[in-house]
Amino acid sequence: MPDFPAPAIGRTSELDASVDATVDATVDATFDMADDLDAINRLCIERGWSDGLPIVPPTTTRVAQMLAWCDRPHDAPIAHIAPRRGAATPRRLAANAVMAGCRPEYFPLVMLAIEALCDEAFNLHGIQTTTHPVAPLIIVNGPIARELDINAGHNAFGPGRQANAAIGRAIRLALLNIGGAIPGVGDMATLGSPAKYTWCVAENEIDSPWEPLHVERGFAFEASTVTVVGGEGPHNITDHESTDAAGLLKGICNSMAIPGANNAAVGDVRFAGEPMLVLCPEHAALIATAGYSKRDLKQHLFENARVPVRNYPDAIIENRLRNSGRFDGQLDLPLHERRVPLAARAEDFMVIVLGGAGKHSAFIPTFAITRAVTRVLRRADGRVAASLAELRRD
Repeated sequence: MPDFPAPAIGRTSELDASVDATVDATVDATFDMADDLDAINRLCIERGWSDGLPIVPPTTTRVAQMLAWCDRPHDAPIAHIAPRRGAATPRRLAANAVMAGCRPEYFPLVMLAIEALCDEAFNLHGIQTTTHPVAPLIIVNGPIARELDINAGHNAFGPGRQANAAIGRAIRLALLNIGGAIPGVGDMATLGSPAKYTWCVAENEIDSPWEPLHVERGFAFEASTVTVVGGEGPHNITDHESTDAAGLLKGICNSMAIPGANNAAVGDVRFAGEPMLVLCPEHAALIATAGYSKRDLKQHLFENARVPVRNYPDAIIENRLRNSGRFDGQLDLPLHERRVPLAARAEDFMVIVLGGAGKHSAFIPTFAITRAVTRVLRRADGRVAASLAELRRD
């Protein structure tokens, strides 16, 4: 098999940027290898280029097909991926996208997500290297989600849809291969998470009673965006019995009020982050029918999704909570009667609608010291792209 490009920076224990130029000078060469899928996969595992699953060989032909959907210079970095600060050029990202099983038309979304992840506000370095089981959740809004057939309905967080699986996996491979988040070397997660293999969904805009996430965050309804959130895997919230919003919200708030979540455990409320509530369409409809706007819902979560101080171990109470800034309006209460908010402000809660029929919602605690970042799909000249076709180079 001719011309097998090195897909990435590869395994290294040197995670500082000082070695980046030396490594970058060598990784973009191609090499020849026999057309043997098993041998290719063994090589990728030996060199640290794999997430452990079989990959699609990134031949020069396949990489070129991917790059046909890129309207910017192929060897100029669009970002530098922490912790290694490896240069994320379109060519390298394309190789990782091929390995992940992406179709070429998925590639603009892969690049857009990488740009969002590398925004300083997201704190990718912290998310890549922490002991916390955080993974970047990719949420797609707008026409691009429908163009690419990204699942927003049944089993959206699970298997079964190529776009969700391959796009999420391409991003993870780039974080491993270009960013250097090698387990036990750059990625120090104590347990890790299945979401670190792939985590990409589209919001269920059709069944949502409220404005979609990208509109709420200031973008036009017809724009295509990706929002990245540093979150734990989803914690299920089941309620098949409630027939009124008050009962449903009581269960939701109590389900979110868990002392082990980073949002509730850090001492300084300024670093509590942006906890996310994922509502199934049936739960969202019940809440909206009761007159709640999304803003109203966030205010309700802020006031009621709180953890009683008495639920914490004494060591956390003494070391993190006793003198923290989390107790505005509660200073007249004894410490053990106070409740810990999950966020600094009501607007810090994130709410999306996702999934199909069935009364299961989810709470996604986040990595506290991170902010969600949204990027809109643009052409190389800066204009907002109306469709993926605008980005293709013939």
